[in-house]
Amino acid sequence: MTDAHCHYSAGDGTLRELIVGREFVGVHPWMADGVGESDLEAMRSRLVRERGLGVGEIGLDRLRTRVVSEKMRWVFERQLQMAVEMNRPMVLHGAKCWGQVVSAVKAARRPDYTAPMLFHGFSRSEGLLDEIFALGGYVSVGPAILNDHAVNYRTMVARLPLDRLLIETDRDSEELGVTIQEVAAGVAKVRGMSLSELECVTDANAATFCRDIVSH
Repeated sequence: MTDAHCHYSAGDGTLRELIVGREFVGVHPWMADGVGESDLEAMRSRLVRERGLGVGEIGLDRLRTRVVSEKMRWVFERQLQMAVEMNRPMVLHGAKCWGQVVSAVKAARRPDYTAPMLFHGFSRSEGLLDEIFALGGYVSVGPAILNDHAVNYRTMVARLPLDRLLIETDRDSEELGVTIQEVAAGVAKVRGMSLSELECVTDANAATFCRDIVSH
């Protein structure tokens, strides 16, 4: 069963992104304040050296602040430009900012950008989904599916196109949090599917996502 989005220890006190089994590098919006031009240039150099790297987790966030700072937006847009220029897959974060994130991706995307995108933990209303799928994006469903009070979220998950659905834990490798099996069981229940049916679908989607990564 594929965990579409989690983090793992790099052995040096830092955490790295692991998206459907592939490594991504990027500055999370919570870390944007401490990032300068030299950090972004170092990231660009690593992307040039390591052609298999994706860009992420990048985006905007209003969970910790009431407004998106100019610094957060600048860091996101610079990384977004790198991903588009190098045709690299992305994992996108947009807590309470999904409309702004989708708009930024649409503005930055070029006709020759064909890499896959994962809109990780998407939890906005269904209104943005058509725009996300038009961009070739996938949506990953996380532990929020287990919250019986998240009625709108569960309704959205029930209606997601099966060929764009992934599941995730969003946990660190050493955390004792919700397992991918628990998330999958929650999604299967909401979708009216068996767990084995859901596993086949999401594993196939993850394999397609990975094939698209390899081709770039």
